[in-house]
Amino acid sequence: MNGNELKNENTVRGKQSIFPQFGKAIVYGLLISILIVIIVANQGKYFGVTAWYVNLPAAIFLLAENAVKFWATKRYPVKVVCYVLDILCLMVLTIFSDGTMISILYLIILSEFYLNQKRLTTSVVMWISSMILFLVTFALSSVFKSEQFSFGRLFTNAFNDLILFIVHFFAMNFAVQLTHKNRELVKAAEELNNSNEKLRVAYDELKEITALEERQRIAKDIHDTAGHSITTVIMQTEAAKLAVDNNPEEAKKRIAAANLQAKHALEELRESVHLLSGTQKETSLKEKLENVVHESADGTNLVFRCDIDEITLCDVKSRLILNTFKEGISNGIRHGNASAFYFELKEKDGRIEFLLSDNGDGVETGTFKEGFGLSGMHRRAESLGGSVWFETESGEGFEIHMTLPCDPK
Repeated sequence: MNGNELKNENTVRGKQSIFPQFGKAIVYGLLISILIVIIVANQGKYFGVTAWYVNLPAAIFLLAENAVKFWATKRYPVKVVCYVLDILCLMVLTIFSDGTMISILYLIILSEFYLNQKRLTTSVVMWISSMILFLVTFALSSVFKSEQFSFGRLFTNAFNDLILFIVHFFAMNFAVQLTHKNRELVKAAEELNNSNEKLRVAYDELKEITALEERQRIAKDIHDTAGHSITTVIMQTEAAKLAVDNNPEEAKKRIAAANLQAKHALEELRESVHLLSGTQKETSLKEKLENVVHESADGTNLVFRCDIDEITLCDVKSRLILNTFKEGISNGIRHGNASAFYFELKEKDGRIEFLLSDNGDGVETGTFKEGFGLSGMHRRAESLGGSVWFETESGEGFEIHMTLPCDPK
């Protein structure tokens, strides 16, 4: 648990404890006051015994026992014992008094009970039990004092007290339940704030992790595409250097292919730098593909025929399509001596369909093997939920087919 969480938890605990502790202090103060009034008001004799000889020890015992119940114990069995002792003390005080303020004592004891209850049903049971006990005690007191007893007279004398029991019950429990709800709302607000803080920290960490993963992906992309293209340029120029004396035409083709590959590599590096710096130009995928066509055809005898839909895709899919297109053109020139290309990019039934076909030499069926570039296409397409396959025959050119899922709308 960090410092903020500990601070918030202590704050919640403090808010939870203020009302019960303050309420207990008030209840205990009222208990002292009422007991003093009962002792002072009852100086006569009952059963031949001066009232305060009995009431004073009973009051002191009641105060001591309630102090234990209020502040010295939290164990429920001990509290039950204290409530039984409360009843005995109340019965004694009822018998050795004229009944004045006894109902108030009951209400004070009930107040402490209500303050510690979260369930309203428990308070209802205690409330009903206390009213019955009060009436029974009142009846026993009348019998012991040899007063004329009747149920009608009992309810008539206790009517005002019963009204007090009812008003006290609703007022106290309304306040207690309102406090509990407010406490729950405060706790929920604190937990919500803690959750929001944790979410914010997690979001910041996720952004950092996402940025790191994106940098790693771009770095791998540079290694796989631009690095491969530059290696190919070196190989083409070496081959052109060897062929320049004996086969000038072949040397020219090699140089043209190397030049085209170098352009593509430069464009890939620029694009990667833009991604890393966060300053990527807002250019549509169709415009990027058309730029590749213009760069490839510029200064060469290559012929392109294209049918490209205006499609919006995420950066990862756009880069895969763009790199596959560049790789396909370079492979067609370098390996197949292609001079013309047909390219098609369509969106059909929630899928992106990619086709690049050339008029090169092709590869004889059964002898075709995927190199570094083509196997890389497979991996990247499959990681995005797509697929790549190739069709070729000797003298029939080479075709690259790729499908990718469209981005969710």
